[in-house]
Amino acid sequence: MITFPNAKINLGLHVLDRREDGFHNIESVIVPVSLCDSLEVVPDYKVASGHCSMEVYGLKVQGGGSENLCYRAYSQLAEQYSLPAVNIRLLKNIPTGAGLGGGSADAAFTIKMLNDLFGLKMTTELMEGHCAELGSDCSFFIGNATALTSGRGEMVDAFNSDMLVGYQVVVVHPGLHIDTGEAYSNITPDASKRGLLMNILANPMGQWKDTLVNDFEAVVFTQYPQLQSIKEKLYDNGAAYASLSGSGSSLYGLFKDTMLQDLQFGEYQVWSGAIG
Repeated sequence: MITFPNAKINLGLHVLDRREDGFHNIESVIVPVSLCDSLEVVPDYKVASGHCSMEVYGLKVQGGGSENLCYRAYSQLAEQYSLPAVNIRLLKNIPTGAGLGGGSADAAFTIKMLNDLFGLKMTTELMEGHCAELGSDCSFFIGNATALTSGRGEMVDAFNSDMLVGYQVVVVHPGLHIDTGEAYSNITPDASKRGLLMNILANPMGQWKDTLVNDFEAVVFTQYPQLQSIKEKLYDNGAAYASLSGSGSSLYGLFKDTMLQDLQFGEYQVWSGAIG
């Protein structure tokens, strides 16, 4: 069985407060985009149950084998459901440490594939619960539709994305790997922003530039000024809205279909495609 885990972008990201478990409460609207990895899961009945072999191709990823989220997703379910052995092959196109959710998507899609492949009959809620144990934004990729996420990112509520109709996205990855934990350690939470995101997104996109904020920009733009330059260039080239995605390092711009053009960002990786 083969599937194609897709990336995501964040429309606004507010870090509200630090939790007792060490994580942070956040609010963000997450939007799926069509940049994707390729993931294959094949049963291996010649090997004892509970065994997972894994091969990763394409872009370099940090951590392999038992550290990979796909491997961990299988191990988590194998322990509960006594799954047959599997071979997993992952072709990475989504860069890691880029704020695009590639690892979380791979894990969530692994859970969905195992559910289908072995007839586990898990509900959406149960799969989201398994995902929450693997990563904060992993649960989003079970439904994989534009959603308001809260808590530490594992709480997912449907969100009307009609305002994105007629737009495409341009994603620029500058080749930097930003550690999410380190980014959070440098941020100042602001609980006064709780609940503001929905009101901001209700306004026309033309007003978002001055009101829709990713709180991580204040941190990572100081450390990596080139990221702010990329954002400014996206606006200079006609983006209706531009922002850092997640904790970075990728930046994205939303463009009307009729305005989308080939943008040049030197040595940086540039991808454009569909939203949702």
